[in-house]
Amino acid sequence: MKLFATLSFGIFLLCSAATAAEPIAIVTTTADIAAIVKAIGGERFAVESIAKGYQDPHFVEAKPSFVRVVNRARMLFNVGLELEVGWLPLLIQGGRNPSLVVVDLSQGISVLEKPSGPVSRAQGDVHALGNPHYWLDPRNGVIMARRIAQELKTLAAADSALFDQNLKAFASDIAARRKRWEEQLAPFRGVELVTYHKEWEYLMKWLGLSIVGYVEDKPGIPPSPRHLEELVQTMQQRKVKALIASNYTNPNVAKSIAEKTGAKLLVLPTSVGGEETIRSYGDLFDTIVGKLVTALK
Repeated sequence: MKLFATLSFGIFLLCSAATAAEPIAIVTTTADIAAIVKAIGGERFAVESIAKGYQDPHFVEAKPSFVRVVNRARMLFNVGLELEVGWLPLLIQGGRNPSLVVVDLSQGISVLEKPSGPVSRAQGDVHALGNPHYWLDPRNGVIMARRIAQELKTLAAADSALFDQNLKAFASDIAARRKRWEEQLAPFRGVELVTYHKEWEYLMKWLGLSIVGYVEDKPGIPPSPRHLEELVQTMQQRKVKALIASNYTNPNVAKSIAEKTGAKLLVLPTSVGGEETIRSYGDLFDTIVGKLVTALK
């Protein structure tokens, strides 16, 4: 009887340990956030991103499978600033998860392009809270990582020291890479570029590059022929060397403009997973900076 009790207690302890070690479910809206959560949380968390790195995060289909992911998660990290406004509320509502903690990572970010007056759909896809593409500045990635570490501690307090250690390693890695990225693009500071959509402002401000026009005359709305004619003239007059488009943008219009102006069409990833070799947040900027340097030489 005593042996049975001892064995039963041992099995109980083993089961309890297995339960305690089971990864905590985290869901993120973008692959960039997922990459940072994995870097900070390690194997303590099972992380799943809704939007993939090759997708436009503005437009994601609220699939039933995503609803189930939200239903199982303990915490949800999102970009905020209305980037996911078209689909995230549907997932949260459909997930029916009263214990889900939703974390808006835009808090603490110096947001660019906050509208000073009323915003209407006539202005295009203008975000009333400011430009949401802040993760495209690696300095903001470190701010995001600090907030993520803080929030993860609320789910696994016993691993706080590990999260602090991982955060320090992440910040050190980005700082070292950032020095190299800035040195690589230092010769091109002030160079004028054109972009397809208003998603590169944080990147350009960080690197000291100048955006002098957009393929879209209004964000998120196809350009008019008149606007494209004026853009071609501007690019020719200013001798713009490169036109930047994201890798989820239809390249046909941008390709036509590049051919007319002699500018290089530079298709860049905006997120981790946007290209097969981009597996970490640092990899994203290695790729972006490398392609910029090649195009601007």
